[in-house]
Order: sequence, then structure tokens, then C-alpha cells
Amino acid sequence: MAAQAAAAAQAAAAQAAQAEAADSWYLALLGFAEHFRTSSPPKIRLCVHCLQAVFPFKPPQRIEARTHLQLGSVLYHHTKNSEQARSHLEKAVSIPQFEDVKFEAASLLSELYCQENSVDAAKPLLRKAIQISQQTPYWHCRLLFQLAQLHTLEKDLVSACDLLGVGAEYARVVGSEYTRALFLLSKGMLLLMERKLQEVHPLLTLCGQIVENWQGNPIQKESLRVFFLVLQVTHYLDAGQVKSVKPCLKQLQQCIQTISTLHDDEILPSNPADLFHWLPKEHMCVLVYLVTVMHSMQAGYLEKAQKYTDKALMQLEKLKMLDCSPILSSFQVILLEHIIMCRLVTGHKATALQEISQVCQLCQQSPRLFSNHAAQLHTLLGLYCVSVNCMDNAEAQFTTALRLTNHQELWAFIVTNLASVYIREGNRHQELYSLLERINPDHSFPVSSHCLRAAAFYVRGLFSFFQGRYNEAKRFLRETLKMSNAEDLNRLTACSLVLLGHIFYVLGNHRESNNMVVPAMQLASKIPDMSVQLWSSALLRDLNKACGNAMDAHEAAQMHQNFSQQLLQDHIEACSLPEHNLITTVHPLCSSKLRMDPTPAWPASCEALMGPSSSTGPVRLRLPPRRHSSLPLRRASFLTVSRASKFWECARPVPALPGGVAAVPISHQDPHCRGSQVAHRRCLSRAILQSGPQCQSCLCNWVTSAQSRVQASSRS
Repeated sequence: MAAQAAAAAQAAAAQAAQAEAADSWYLALLGFAEHFRTSSPPKIRLCVHCLQAVFPFKPPQRIEARTHLQLGSVLYHHTKNSEQARSHLEKAVSIPQFEDVKFEAASLLSELYCQENSVDAAKPLLRKAIQISQQTPYWHCRLLFQLAQLHTLEKDLVSACDLLGVGAEYARVVGSEYTRALFLLSKGMLLLMERKLQEVHPLLTLCGQIVENWQGNPIQKESLRVFFLVLQVTHYLDAGQVKSVKPCLKQLQQCIQTISTLHDDEILPSNPADLFHWLPKEHMCVLVYLVTVMHSMQAGYLEKAQKYTDKALMQLEKLKMLDCSPILSSFQVILLEHIIMCRLVTGHKATALQEISQVCQLCQQSPRLFSNHAAQLHTLLGLYCVSVNCMDNAEAQFTTALRLTNHQELWAFIVTNLASVYIREGNRHQELYSLLERINPDHSFPVSSHCLRAAAFYVRGLFSFFQGRYNEAKRFLRETLKMSNAEDLNRLTACSLVLLGHIFYVLGNHRESNNMVVPAMQLASKIPDMSVQLWSSALLRDLNKACGNAMDAHEAAQMHQNFSQQLLQDHIEACSLPEHNLITTVHPLCSSKLRMDPTPAWPASCEALMGPSSSTGPVRLRLPPRRHSSLPLRRASFLTVSRASKFWECARPVPALPGGVAAVPISHQDPHCRGSQVAHRRCLSRAILQSGPQCQSCLCNWVTSAQSRVQASSRS
């Protein structure tokens, strides 16, 4: 017996020595692989060689499965060899028993399938992993988030909501209120995308209670509050309720200040289901800047919007040096979309055009980014075309944008601007009546946005004004004023006031006209809005002349001249840029290489630079004929989940005023009235432009000569 016991002890010792030796060679190879992977620069080829050297030793199944996972991960993240990465990950998934390896491999493999556009292969893989992971809370929750994201990217929001509901209930059962809140907030985000507001409100109320009652890691708690407040703020902004959102926005800004003072806690949660975080702290800061810019743009605080955009873009540049997350590019594109609209309003068209080109280049780098923002890009180009008075190009860009969008608010925004283009063209009554019927603010308005509905009233008032139906125009504009004052929509207020002032001037009520134009000028200066300032100064000049106030008339005329010169210089600079050729691109902008010829195309007319003048009698517009057809109508939601961290991405520009507010009416009654002089001035400007400068060196002399001839013809 003693001999047998001794033999058994020797055998056990030998096995232990053998196991120790096996562990030694495995740990040595693993250490070499990690050393090469973390070298500067990384030596990925040597890392892969070290991991591949494990297999000739015929390791135990657990080590074999783990090594296949490590090889697949390294090849997936650091090389373009997706075939070998897929092969190793599939082998890791196929080895039985080792569930932690299986779940991680399934998660990575599904990402790889999606990258290769094999979504149909990713879905069953994730479903199977979810079924067998219920005893592993972390992986079960993570895989549910991942499959919900996959359905969201395919626009299957119903399935995604169902999965998030399952996740919320599972998190409640395993005692994780934190992760339950994440699931519910993510579901609330998708319900907002589907416009299911009756379901959203009780869900967000429940989320608010969970967030306030949860006691845990301070950073996690504050990140939940940021998520909750971001949903509230974007919901208000999407509805165009700029004033109502201010309390929530203030809370959000205070919350991000609190987070910035907290230190990251390295202590891991005791519940493995709590091992999630919504966004890194630095990303949340950029996000709060972004929603602040959205609010400032809608409210008409454009200097504030530019200030926060500059801060956010500077922060993004720093983050992109260290982090290649695609969500940072989404942040950058959305910020640029908003600042571009600011530039167009404040009279910086050349800068806006360069930033449009920058957005195009960003979208070229990511097919998903392009698919989410193509319609917005064409919309921005359409707004730029309106600002330089290229109406045919504006119509073509808006038409293209409508073909590309499925989002209701963006559709209404584009149609509102397209209607203003038709109003300025003056000979598109059939198409215009069709559009106005589709965005009738009195009944069946297609979206719930307060801002867009107010803008639709303004466009109807503008159309009635150009038709000479002044009482009807006043009714529409007063409705616009009522709605814009209720929610502090400053640009709509300024435009409505100046147009009402113009109507009262035409009707001969100079006192009432002055009461409208003066506050319009003050508000436009505060925004600042160059088009409304130009229009208001022209009206003030004519009002003071009519009232015999020579000094005030001279001061207003000087202001008008200054605004005209600024806009003229900016117009010339924008049209001389090679990026100006983008206005002729009507196929999806980013689907091919941008064409920027060294010699730019000149705009069809320079009427937008001549400034508005007052006139009497029935009015209409005379602008270049149209060459493009009317538009199909589509609708859908505007948010997409862009990553497993459950972040939203806004796929639309914030509603702004339609262009064309500074259009000049032309009279038909008296050939000697000021309206006829304006008409003559426009025709002359077209004739001069057709035989205009053949090179940029003589451009300034040509503009000065054209203006002097226009003034001489007006005096004669």
C-alpha cells in the first residue's frame, strides 16, 4: 500500500510539473504577444505569430478557444484580413462549454458580419447567444443591446423596442436598476423616433423616478441624468418649443458641470449587470455643447451658437487625436450643419460654402454618415443657392433632398423653403399651390413642430403679400407673430415684423409701418440677420423720406449702403470659390469625388445684392424660369442609434426661416413708380451680368460700373 501511495504521489507530482511547464510556455507566448501588440508602433505581425505558435503545442480546449478569440480580435481590430479574423472567431464560437469565450466571440463576429453587410448572418448568431446567456447577466444585457442596435440600423424599430423591453425586465429581475434605466431610456429614444408620444411620456416619467431613486456610482448616476435630459431637450427642440425647453436645458448644463468635477471611480460595481456606461465624460460634454447650439440656432441667438460650436469643434479635434469612434464624426457633421445655417443668416456665405465642402469630405469617409446626412447636405446647398439668388439650382437641390429624406420634419422644412423659391420665381403657381396645400398650417399640418408651423404661416403671408392680398397677408403674419412670440423664435418674429411694416408702407400707413420696422431692425441687429437688416434699412430710408425726415433718411440710407456692400463683397467671394460648382451637383453629393473646378461658374443673376425697395399696388416677382419638376413626398423618423452605447443622432438641420424674405416686389401699374425702376434695375443687372467680367481682376471695376449705370437709369 505504501508503495502504491508513493507511486501515486510521484505521478501527481509529475502531472503538476507538466501542467506548470504547460502554463509556462503558454504564459510566455501570451506575454510576448501582448508586448508586441502594445509596442509603439504596434508590431501586429509578430503578435499574430506568437499567438499562432500556441496551436502546435496542442493546448487544452479552453486555451485553444481563448487563443482563437484573441487572434480573431487582433486581426479584426488591427488588420484588414477579415477572412482570417472571421475564421478564428467562428472556431472560437464552435468550441463547446466555454461560454465566456463563446459570448465574446459571438459579439465580435456579429460586428464583423455587419461590417461585411452580412446582417442576416449576424442576427441568428446573436439570438442564439442571447438564449444561452441568461445565467451570465453582463453578456446577456450586452448582447440584447447589440441586437437592438442591429434592428435599429435596419429601421426595424418595433423589434428593437421589444428587445429593449426584454432587457429592462431582465435587469429588474437580476436587481440592476441602473441597467434597467439604460434599457428604458434607450426604448424611450426609439419611441420618440417613431413619434409614439403617448407611450413616451409615461416611460420617461418612470425613468425619471428610477434615476432619482438610484443610489450608486455618482458618475453613473449623473450620466443617466444626462441621457434623460438629452431626450427631453431634443424632444422639445424637435417640436420647435424653444422657450419651453429652457428649464430642461439649464438642468442639463448644470449636470454636465457636475460630471466634469467628479473623478472616475475605479471600484467595479458588485452587480455584473451594472458594468455599462452610456458615454465617456468627454463625449457627453460635446453632446451638451451640441444641443445648446441646436437651441441657440432655433431661438435666433446666432452669436451664442457660433461660440459653442467653436468650443465643441475644438474639443472634438482633441478627442479625435486619441479616439477614432464614429460618433465623433457624427457630432462634427451635426455641428457643421448648424454653423453653416448661422453663416448664411449672418452674411458669411463664402465660409458657409467651405464648411459645406468640409461636410461632404467627412461623409465621403463613412457610408453610414453619408446615408444619414445626404438629404441635409443638399438642403444646405439649396439654402446657399437661395442666398446667392441661384433659384434654379436651389430648386434642384431641394428636389434632390426630398428624394433622399424619409424624415417628416426635414421634409416640411425643405417644402417650406421650396415654396419660398416658387414665390420668388413668380410663375410657378400650380406647383406653389400644390406645396402650400401640403403644408397648410390651418389644418392637417404634417408635423407637430411649432417652429415649422409658424414658418408655414409666414410663407403663406409672404405669398399673399406678393399677390396684393394685404388683409390676408396680415392675418397670416399676425398668426406667425403670435406663435413666434410664444416660443421666442426671434428670426420669425423679425421677418414677420419687417414684412408687416412693408405692407403698412404700401397701404400708406407710415406710422404703423414705422412701429413694425424699428423693432424688426433692433431684433435683426441682435441676432444678427443681414437680410432682415438690409430690408429694414431700405424701408426706414423710404419711410423717413416720405415723412420728410431728411437726416434719419440719410442715416438709414447709409446703413443700407453698408449692408449692401458687405453682402456684395461676400457674394463675390463665395461665387469665386471653386466649391461654388457644388450647386450644380444634383446626384448624391458624397457618392463620388467632389468636383471643384479652378474656374468657378458665376450665378445666373445678382438680384439678391440690389436690396429691397418699397412699392405700391399689386405685386409679383419676376425671376428666371424654372427647369425642374415637382417632388415626391416621404416620411419617416429622424434618429438612429449609432453604437451600442445607445446614443442618438439627429439627422436634420434645426428648422430655420425660409429664404427669399428680401425679395423685391415689382409694380405693373405706373411705369414711373419706384417698382418699375426696380424692375428696370433688375433687367439691367441681368444684361450687365451676361456680358460681365471674363476674369476676376476686373470684377471690382465691373461691379462699380454696373451700380453707377443702374443709378443713372433710375434717375432718368
